[in-house]
Amino acid sequence: MLIVHVHVRVKPDCIEAFKEITTENARNSIKEPGIARFDLVQQVDDPARFVLVEVYRNVEATAAHKATPHYAAWRDRMESLMAEPRFSVKFANVFPGEEGW
Repeated sequence: MLIVHVHVRVKPDCIEAFKEITTENARNSIKEPGIARFDLVQQVDDPARFVLVEVYRNVEATAAHKATPHYAAWRDRMESLMAEPRFSVKFANVFPGEEGW
């Protein structure tokens, strides 16, 4: 498993548009066979900050995800909504192991 946290800060007047566009991307992403989970979370004390929690079954699934039309549409639409460039942090799961997913 590969877990990726994508940190995004959007412009305050773009919060609702970001949530709509990213929810659509998440709905399509969870249909991909290589994605075990795809969450969108919003920071409570700063509603313009979000984290996408993407859980991939293997490293190859990340490349497959980035090759999808829904990801390309999301990526292209994000540029005008973001207050700063997004960044990601990658994690390996410790518990549960593979059998727990």
